[in-house]
This record gives sequence, structure tokens and C-alpha cells, in this order.
Amino acid sequence: MRIAVTSQNFRTITGHAGKTRRFLILEADGREAPLEVERLDLPAHMSLHDYHGDDHPLFMMNLDAILTQGAGRGFVERLARHGIAVHATSATDPLSAAADLAAGRPLPVAAPHDENHDHGHAPGQVQLRIKPT
Repeated sequence: MRIAVTSQNFRTITGHAGKTRRFLILEADGREAPLEVERLDLPAHMSLHDYHGDDHPLFMMNLDAILTQGAGRGFVERLARHGIAVHATSATDPLSAAADLAAGRPLPVAAPHDENHDHGHAPGQVQLRIKPT
């Protein structure tokens, strides 16, 4: 199983997958310890939030899954169109979380993703979200 882990510091699993530009790429088979096979350190304009092409480097890596601490519905749907499952977890250790995922063990549940934040839409495309008081 080939897994990308959102990791802005290359040590822990971090959140907001759409804006992440750093990924650990791991190979895991569910029996042996996962192996780090690559690190992806993308320029700012290549976060999936900002880059909208189907030729994104993550889509070219034959990934089975992404591990993150947080992802919005749009991110999950976009990755699913490329055959990549998104797994949000509160786990922080990339290797143990990848081992659990590959072995089919449950991951600790992540906090809900807050989709009530600015997505930087172009003028004229502003989305208002009003929370009840």
C-alpha cells in the first residue's frame, strides 16, 4: 500500500490536507514496518487548494491513501476521483498510523474539519456562511 502523509514538518501527521505542501510517501504492507520511500516538498502554488489540474504530483504517485489530521469534503471527493482514499485521524506518528491503516486496524478519530473558513475565492465568488447564535 502506498500512502501519502500530510506532514508540514516531516515528523508528524498534520492537518488541513488541502493546504499541505509537504508529504511523506510511505510503503506499507500491514506486516512489516512501513518504509519512507520519498518526501514531497511542493512550492506554494502546488497545494491542492491552489492547484486545480489533474496532473498534480500526488496524482502521479500511484497512491492508495492519504493520512491527515483534517480534510474537507471537497478534498476527499477530489482525491476519490483519482482513486485515493483519504483517512483523517488524530494520530500524530506517521509510521504507526500507516502500519495500522495497512493492517486494517482502526485509526483514532480526527476532530471534525472546520469548513467555515476562507477558501480565498475570487471576487464575485464569495461564500457567506452564517452560524446561528
